[in-house]
Amino acid sequence: MKRPKLADVVSEGVYIAAAATRLALKNRILVDILAAGEGFDADRFVPDARETLLTLAAEAEEDAERTERERRRARRRHSESDGTHDYRARDVRNLRRRRKQSEKVAVQLRARAEDEDELRALVEAAREAAWAEVAGNIDSTLRIEAARPDLEPDYDQMREARMQSVMLVDLARLAAHQRRVSRDADDEEAVDA
Repeated sequence: MKRPKLADVVSEGVYIAAAATRLALKNRILVDILAAGEGFDADRFVPDARETLLTLAAEAEEDAERTERERRRARRRHSESDGTHDYRARDVRNLRRRRKQSEKVAVQLRARAEDEDELRALVEAAREAAWAEVAGNIDSTLRIEAARPDLEPDYDQMREARMQSVMLVDLARLAAHQRRVSRDADDEEAVDA
């Protein structure tokens, strides 16, 4: 199996960090706007984007340091491994590669944290994701609460399917539940007697 290129692995790591940042920002936007009733102002969320990227960069740096410590220990070990994270001399090359990957991810995340355009793009993507979530919830709620038989073109056909489901699934579950309840009551009476 061909080993992925270092640049590809780093790009993937940066992409995952950007996705995590967008998710954190989306949640912050939803809380601020919906729960607190605040208006949306992109400038207010840019510091949050920067802080999230810097936190993820610090995590990547910590991972690089931990991997380097593991690499140093592994160099002296030549016996069989006891598990997944019990590294040996044959793992040194992979650990060095992982350290480099983490260091490069951290560098790129720190660079993005200083790029105002990048931060605004993350905030905008998070705003769009927040709006899509809100719109989806509104649409779903309206479909459920506003459902009326006279507005559903295939109501009769779907009603028949729903009734069959009630008879074949729900009533069978209810009967099984009733048997369990009855059996448990009989067991309790036998214990009490």
